[in-house]
Amino acid sequence: MARSLHVRLDEASAAALDVVRADGMTDSEAVRTALREAAGRRRVRSAIREEVRRLAADESDREEMRIIREQMAELAPSSSR
Repeated sequence: MARSLHVRLDEASAAALDVVRADGMTDSEAVRTALREAAGRRRVRSAIREEVRRLAADESDREEMRIIREQMAELAPSSSR
C-alpha cells in the first residue's frame, strides 16, 4: 500500500527539490528518488563503518599494517635540514 506524506519545505529543502526535479520529475518522483538515494548512501556509510570496526579489531591485520609502515619509513628518503 502506498503511503502519503505531507511536508513543509524550508528554503534549502525547496532548492534541493528543484535540483532533483531538474530532470523533469514530478515532486513525488523527485522525493522518492531522493529518499532512495539517501538511503543508499546511508547503507554504504554504515557498511564502511562496520568494515573499519572489523579491521580495527583484527589484530593480525593491524600488525601487518605496522610492519608495512615500518618498511615504508625505511624506504623514505631522510629529510635534510
